[in-house]
Amino acid sequence: QVQLVESGGGLVQAGGSLRLSCVASGRTVSSDPMGWFRQVPGKEREFVAAINWSGGTTYYVDSVKGRFTISRDNAKNTVYLQMNSLKPEDTAVYYCAAARVWQTLVVLRIPNYWGQGTQVSVSS
Repeated sequence: QVQLVESGGGLVQAGGSLRLSCVASGRTVSSDPMGWFRQVPGKEREFVAAINWSGGTTYYVDSVKGRFTISRDNAKNTVYLQMNSLKPEDTAVYYCAAARVWQTLVVLRIPNYWGQGTQVSVSS
């Protein structure tokens, strides 16, 4: 079993930056693809970004390309989401996710594990 705990959310002005962290426990996730999703009230949870086990492959939803960067530190069992040039429409609860295979995370978008979420609010 894997437990994921996010941190780093908060309130920031438009144009600002935040870095989210997600620490995994229970077992190593160094071989697992990991990613981030986000959700606003009344809407479905949306895929944001994913990274493969080595960090050599990343994938982003179009709306965050060029602004967000996903990375990982397998020695720390941690994945990050650096968010720059934030916009009010980025406001959401951000969830960390882990999956056993890439397709489950990126194509099917039904990861095996979820974190509890961290709130990101961007003011205009």
